[in-house]
Amino acid sequence: MQSDKFQSKNANINVATTKKEKPGQSLVGKAVEFHAFLPQARQVNVAGDFNNWNVKEYALRKDHRGNWNGYVTLKPGRYQYRFYVDGNWVDDPQARETVSNGLGSRNAILEVK
Repeated sequence: MQSDKFQSKNANINVATTKKEKPGQSLVGKAVEFHAFLPQARQVNVAGDFNNWNVKEYALRKDHRGNWNGYVTLKPGRYQYRFYVDGNWVDDPQARETVSNGLGSRNAILEVK
């Protein structure tokens, strides 16, 4: 597995090459690890245009230090995402690139190669 690490302001994003196979179909994607340090949070999810902004699909897991981690397998492309923390949208302050989402906040940009 090949791994690249990306920094995102309040989060670190690691990208590793993986393969997932379904019956009769072979999919190649990258396992993108989302990481956020939010020790006070009770629930952290990541959502974006890669999952139609479904805030329940990708829950991150908390370790004993307050780090939240989770993986999403993505095909190469350019994606917008945000964290959903305790029922509120939260910007990724470590994002190297953002775009206005038209709702008064900014979506982080992630490019998977």
